[in-house]
Amino acid sequence: MAKKYFGGCDVGSTTGKAVILDENGSMVASVIVPSEIDPEVTSVTALEKACEKVDGLKSYKDFAYLVGTGYGRNEVAFANENISEISCHALGTFSCAPAIKTIVDIGGQDVKAISLNGDGSVLEFAMNDKCAAGTGRFFEAMSRIFRMNLDEFSALSLKAGKIIPVTAQCSVFAESEVISLLARRNPPEDIAAGIQMAVSKRCFTLLKRIGMRPQVTVTGGCAKSQGLIKALTRIIDMEVTPLPVDPQIIGALGAAVFASRRA
Repeated sequence: MAKKYFGGCDVGSTTGKAVILDENGSMVASVIVPSEIDPEVTSVTALEKACEKVDGLKSYKDFAYLVGTGYGRNEVAFANENISEISCHALGTFSCAPAIKTIVDIGGQDVKAISLNGDGSVLEFAMNDKCAAGTGRFFEAMSRIFRMNLDEFSALSLKAGKIIPVTAQCSVFAESEVISLLARRNPPEDIAAGIQMAVSKRCFTLLKRIGMRPQVTVTGGCAKSQGLIKALTRIIDMEVTPLPVDPQIIGALGAAVFASRRA
């Protein structure tokens, strides 16, 4: 009998992620690809690259079940089902770290705080999707000002001797504020730390709305920024629990777990 495989595809604004689980629930493949203009192209590219990693799996069309998620999930017309990224991040986190009860998901264009029930379902959530400040796009814009990539920008903030506050609440105004601070010859590392702190405060505002409970983790690509994790730990006065898998694929993992349950 041929093996059964279950797929999850998270179509985000900046990257597409795909995860494949086997019939035992083990993750056998995962990929992250840059997002294309067309979300369907992004999903197909991610799924095809994931299938290439699994011997005997020729196409995503051979999945026993496929779940799409992310902002572009409704464009994954060939999926068996589409489920919100909030539910998928919750279940994906629960599947690999069941002790975690609170999630901060920093996506390319929004930030979410999610609290979990004991079974990995969503207890409550709050979202900031009205402004780019605090999102992945915001970090990309800030790092460009410093002529750095995201990893370099994160490392820079860890060298700060003090934190220079960045107070603007709007992404555009924050860029202007940072450029002015640099022009006045403030230490770049102190300004970078201020940016990380400003984002952490935005996350904390959402966390307070849902009732933060330990353990707390961060999902999404920004979870790889140690500068952000350091700032958030300081703001919430609680350790941020690292995940045992790449935090950027958590949404796709949750979608794949949903797929295995549905099938």
